[in-house]
Amino acid sequence: MDELTLANKIAIWILPVVFGITVHEAAHGWVANRFGDPTARLAGRLTLNPLKHVDPVGTVVVPLLLLFFSGFILGWAKPVPVDARRLNNPRRDMAIVALAGPGSNILMALLWALVVKLALFYHSALSGAAVLLVFMGVAGVFINTILCVLNLLPLPPLDGGRILISLLPPRWASVVGRMEPFGLVIILILLLTGVLGRILYPALDFVGLSLNFLIGVSPDFFFSTLAALLGAG
Repeated sequence: MDELTLANKIAIWILPVVFGITVHEAAHGWVANRFGDPTARLAGRLTLNPLKHVDPVGTVVVPLLLLFFSGFILGWAKPVPVDARRLNNPRRDMAIVALAGPGSNILMALLWALVVKLALFYHSALSGAAVLLVFMGVAGVFINTILCVLNLLPLPPLDGGRILISLLPPRWASVVGRMEPFGLVIILILLLTGVLGRILYPALDFVGLSLNFLIGVSPDFFFSTLAALLGAG
């Protein structure tokens, strides 16, 4: 793949990142509403309009800074408000609400994989546009994989922490819940020590193999395209 400029990368990443993190939040609100909590609906958050979910820092500033200084990209949206007390079965339903976010990322990764497949199929006809869509599709698969795996870590305030709290006996759930103020600090430590990478890289290897099975794209193609996206621009 040809080397990409920073402007190219921003154009390629913007849709996968914005929709990856905003649809994730909308999914929480939609499922919560289905289980009896209308808080997100009343706040106008049951929408795929990214403007309703954008956090100026987490959705715009942080992703751009990471892309500019490191080539890596990640972000977050405004959390959707959920009132567990209004759910039909608070402990069970809260776990399902939490799982909805990562579940939406799996679905979006599959949709972006389909974009890659279609772009490669029509490559000769679309030329430059097809190349752009291949890059964007790979970016979409990558960011949604990262968001899914990261959010499933059993640490509050991440979705995996919410699921763990819902499954544990109340006494132990209370202990885990008290970790929430330190959750993001723990994640930062895991990132800086390389532990987080050792969790995420096997997931990406699995995705590379899955793409080969699902759409006939080799792992080497996936990782070389991803390297061009994440390399210094």
